[in-house]
Amino acid sequence: MENSISSSPPARSGLSQLLRSLGPGIMMAAAAVGGSHLVASTKAGAIYGWQLAALILLVNLFKYPFFRAGVQYTMGTGDSLIQGYANLGRGYLWVFTILNVISAIINTAALLLFSASLLGYFLPFELSSLVLCGIVLVTCVAILFAGHYKALDGLSKAIMATLTIATVTAVIIAASNGSVAPADYQAPSPWTIAAIGFIVVTMGWMPAPIEISSITSMWLKSQCKKQQVTAESALFDFNVGYIGTAILAIVFVALGALVIHGSGTELSASGVGFSHQLVSMYASTIGEWSRYLIAVIAFFCIFGSTITVIDGYSRAIAESQRLIQKQTEENPKTYQAWVIVVSVAAISIVAFFAQALMPMLNFAMIMAFVTTPVFALLNYLLVSRTELPPALKMGSKLKILSILGLIYLFGFLAVFVWWKWMM
Repeated sequence: MENSISSSPPARSGLSQLLRSLGPGIMMAAAAVGGSHLVASTKAGAIYGWQLAALILLVNLFKYPFFRAGVQYTMGTGDSLIQGYANLGRGYLWVFTILNVISAIINTAALLLFSASLLGYFLPFELSSLVLCGIVLVTCVAILFAGHYKALDGLSKAIMATLTIATVTAVIIAASNGSVAPADYQAPSPWTIAAIGFIVVTMGWMPAPIEISSITSMWLKSQCKKQQVTAESALFDFNVGYIGTAILAIVFVALGALVIHGSGTELSASGVGFSHQLVSMYASTIGEWSRYLIAVIAFFCIFGSTITVIDGYSRAIAESQRLIQKQTEENPKTYQAWVIVVSVAAISIVAFFAQALMPMLNFAMIMAFVTTPVFALLNYLLVSRTELPPALKMGSKLKILSILGLIYLFGFLAVFVWWKWMM
């Protein structure tokens, strides 16, 4: 792909052109709004009420420059972030590739388990978690092989629109009913050593693992081959998706705080048990009519994350393989092969963790948290060292935010290592 994307004159201008260009940013949002929102944000509200809302917004703010790097670099150079890592040095590319393969398998397995547990909610008969995961996985792979980017783009937009409308409606109804917590209820404090583990899990996937930025970069590169994209429209698309995920995170905190917080109910650790319990708690407070509405919201939320994660990670790993092998042409069969490899590896993990949804999700989120500072640093080095057009350069404010973000991420990682292994 030639290095001229950002300099192409726009065919149309105005809001209609920007709306037509929505794609990679919305797909990133669909990948992000999954375990981090439905599980972590809801649990944050359920256990601590509103106490972690500011921290969740802060995490989104500090990670913003590192996710934005995917758009800046791809629109400024015509290359993917992964090509950028290769330009920094083969060592950087290998670090990214190894971490990415691990993240792909773990995150796909965790999302498959959650998708399967929610799918089981709609069935009048009982199937094992492994069979349900197989159904979800086959559906995801079939959609990806049938339509690739076009099918995924359309599906992501539909899921995000439905999810946003339904979730906001649910929280308005919950707010009108008032909190279920007794007036004298004393919420536990998240600002204790004992709560560090939960906060780490919450931050790991909030709004998503940072390697998703490289996947957004690949989606953007694919979009640029099919339609005209400008720097303005690409950044607009990214900001809509990113800010939307931050707002939805707070909406899920609100649902947890209004519906579950102070009710005295503990969340189940099993897959099917957790999903059924979560839906039932919402339905009992908002109204029985909402039971399947909440179940549908939850399922499409996680299904959207699952399919976009399988596609994105496979696309990114295929690109890494191409660069490691120094091939000039992209091979669609390599992408399809990685879809199969990631899928098979993920469902193999599911076979061993079928009855342990929460531990599996927690492990995936902790892995995301531990690798986050590494990916953040890679993106910062890449964007700060690359000559980009003025509209895409890292300004002084963004640079300060990036440095603060790196200090925050590496600092909290040190605290976690101390808490987990040295206390």
